[in-house]
Amino acid sequence: MGTLDIGWTHAAPSVAAAFLASFVEFVEALTVILAVGSVRGWRGALSGAAAALVALMGIVFVLGTALTHIPLNLIQLLVGSLLLLFGLRWLRKAILRSAGVIPLHDETVAFAKETEAMRHLGRGSGWDRVAFGASFQITMLEGAEVVFIVIAIGAGDAGRLMTAGLGALAALVLVILLGLIIHRPLSSVPENALKFVVGVLLSAFGSFWVGEGIGLDWPGSDWSIPGLIAGFLIIAWLAVPICRSQAARRFAMVSE
Repeated sequence: MGTLDIGWTHAAPSVAAAFLASFVEFVEALTVILAVGSVRGWRGALSGAAAALVALMGIVFVLGTALTHIPLNLIQLLVGSLLLLFGLRWLRKAILRSAGVIPLHDETVAFAKETEAMRHLGRGSGWDRVAFGASFQITMLEGAEVVFIVIAIGAGDAGRLMTAGLGALAALVLVILLGLIIHRPLSSVPENALKFVVGVLLSAFGSFWVGEGIGLDWPGSDWSIPGLIAGFLIIAWLAVPICRSQAARRFAMVSE
């Protein structure tokens, strides 16, 4: 570990996890930016998003420098624990949405709510601080999660960190291009399916890093990651019908 010479077979899970997680986060940010721009004007909306991206790059530089002074096993244990909790949170919500227990996230509805909120805010002459602030806030919020995910996936391995960063960058470029082309929320994106997959991937990486942090000798080293992914995926698939049947049983009891 700790080398830039990493095969694509090992890099694929890192790229996939970073790309899919980043894509979901950037899609949610795009929805708000489009709402702000369409109501308040594009100068403030795009300026706020750009300023947030610059700030995020600064955070990446600072964190990357700071992590070099922390023992590797401590980094792996810390970020692995956080990544596991993060992934399980995504996976739990995705399972409940797939089971029909909680409603699916709808970018069109989110766009309508954000547009309505922007219309009710006062607008003075000159620089629109509301548009700038709204775009900056959502980009920082979603982007900070992307930064954490990328750093956590690549913890302690320069090669994996680079491939995870490339996956996140590819997601950013794709979302920007889609936003420029269609100028409307990406409501056709199967967001819950993506969150389901991302939850599985992040949970698998989190488990792997926790094991590394406590000195566990994973069978096959990095090859254990696909096995962990398969394990979490099977458990999640089995959990969906169980949650659906339990929800139906509770509904029947309430209806009686």
